[in-house]
Amino acid sequence: MARRKAPEELSVEELRRLLVEKRRGARKERLEHFRRTGRVVSVAPDLSDFNSYQSAPIVDTAEGSGSAPELALANPRRKWMDRILLAVEVLAVVGLMAVLLNGLGLLRTLNTEVAAALKPETVTPTPLVMAVVLPSGHVPPDAQGNTKPNEAEIPDHLRPMVQSLANIPIPTAAPDQGIRIQIPALNVDAPIVQGDGWEQLKKGVGQYIGSADPGRDGNVVLSAHNDVYGELFRYLDRLAPGDQIIVSTRQRQYVYVVDRTVLVEPTAVEVMASSGSPTITLISCYPYLVDKQRIVVFARLQN
Repeated sequence: MARRKAPEELSVEELRRLLVEKRRGARKERLEHFRRTGRVVSVAPDLSDFNSYQSAPIVDTAEGSGSAPELALANPRRKWMDRILLAVEVLAVVGLMAVLLNGLGLLRTLNTEVAAALKPETVTPTPLVMAVVLPSGHVPPDAQGNTKPNEAEIPDHLRPMVQSLANIPIPTAAPDQGIRIQIPALNVDAPIVQGDGWEQLKKGVGQYIGSADPGRDGNVVLSAHNDVYGELFRYLDRLAPGDQIIVSTRQRQYVYVVDRTVLVEPTAVEVMASSGSPTITLISCYPYLVDKQRIVVFARLQN
């Protein structure tokens, strides 16, 4: 009979095996006790040896362990739902940004339109048809001072057009239009009216419709009679370079300085052309009581 070894004589492996056997025996005793008392539990199968005990897999015997496959199947589905929700959120943010940008664009457009309505651009009116003869033309007055427009100055083929333009409406008065002209060298102080037709020149110095307003870039064209209706421009030929022409509006005065004086034919309408700088042109019939030509005075705005 083999001698039983003392514990201190056993190797580590033998001690470990002995401990396992002891635990296994204690476990069997507990199982037998549970069977005798009527208690039934699910337990792992017995291990045949120490090696199988070490390598035995750990099995989760808790209730509901059968839901693990369902969770494994639910994970991909949940991932797809998360992706769909993320895409919806991104689209919502992009749509909100588009609405905000569109709103800002509409506000900018409305502000621009309101600013343009509050500050309309001031433009110089342009006549629809250029004059064919210079204004203020008339036949010399008779002994009683009677006179009439000189239609002989108008070329025959242009007379129907001139007659159709005789009743052009006078524009509404504006604050920047000229209302008074003063020529100190000639002692002239007269009102300015809009339009240079026969009836307008009876009231004062007429401004050609479509010419520039005083002080603005362009040509202010003024005309008056020399021997009827006040003889306002009778002595234009006495003006010399450097003489002043003062034109007043409702807001301020503008001083022009005479450059030169010329004599032209009634059809020399090019003297009424616009200019790139502030200028003024005075026109009247010439010579006195003959009225076969026009005297034209050019002046520039004084700095």
